[in-house]
Parts: sequence; C-alpha cells; structure tokens
Amino acid sequence: MIKRLVPFVCLLMIMGTSCAQEKKEVTTLILVRHAEKVDDGTRDPELSGEGKERAQALVGLLRETPIDAIYSTPYKRTRDTVAPLALLKGMSVTEYKPHDWDTLKKILAENSGKTIVMVGHSNTTPWVANVLVGEEKKYPDWKDDDYDNVLIVSVFGDGDANVAWLNYGKASGN
Repeated sequence: MIKRLVPFVCLLMIMGTSCAQEKKEVTTLILVRHAEKVDDGTRDPELSGEGKERAQALVGLLRETPIDAIYSTPYKRTRDTVAPLALLKGMSVTEYKPHDWDTLKKILAENSGKTIVMVGHSNTTPWVANVLVGEEKKYPDWKDDDYDNVLIVSVFGDGDANVAWLNYGKASGN
C-alpha cells in the first residue's frame, strides 16, 4: 500500500507546491542516502546483500516517478544504490562532489524545473536539504545504521523549499 502511495504523494507535493507558487519554477530533488554497505575496512566498500535489496526497493519506490536526472557521489555504495533505478529509467548516473555549494548550484541551474535523484551519505544528504531550505541545522546528520530515509525537496528559489520526509524498506517487505 505504501509503495503505491509514494508516487501519488510525490505528485501531490509537486502539483500542490506548483499551484501555490504559480510564478516560480519548481525543481524537485529526491535525496537518498546510499544503502547498507559491507564493513570491509576500506574507504569505498560495496553494498551488502541487505543494501542490494534496499537498492531494489528504491526502484520500487520510484518506478512510476518521472525522473530527469540521477546524481551520485563518486563511491561504489552510492553508485550501486542508484544503478538499478538508472537501468530501469534508461539513464546514466552523473557523479557530483558532495558538500560543495558550487556543485549544488550548478546541478540546480542545469535541472531547473525538473525532478532529480541525488544519492549521498549520512552527512551529505541532510546537508543538501539544509542548504535548500536555508536552515543550517534543520536536518542533522543521520546515524550510521540509518538507511531508509528519502527527502523530497521542492525548491522554489534560494532558501525557499518544502520538504517531505519518507521512509522505505528493503525489497523483502521490511
């Protein structure tokens, strides 16, 4: 039931904010942290089996959502989290530099009025949301074991944004 409601909630959020902000073009960012990773002691681990299940759950969550661009930080765990979605949508994944205001401004400028997915980390994903809403500490960093958050941010301009916070489980139905 929840899986079917998410695209509807996303659409309502986009439509509702579009109506309220008629003169402004709305850019929607779907912000996701990478899925569970293997604890192999390296700086660039792969997804665990659980993480691969969550990556498939992301596909289920966003299957019906129109997406114009997909971004990932340059790490295996972020690329692998969004790779199944990119495959389904027939899109490539563009790498971005996390925690960088200039990079974020460029992404927003290149995708004005579009819907994009950005996969990041426990500290970079909340940072992006904070920058977009114009409040430095509204969304704190996520805990190391917190992988199920999705922030849908409708951006109208600098510091003018609405956020919907959703949770999603792994493909196994959790």
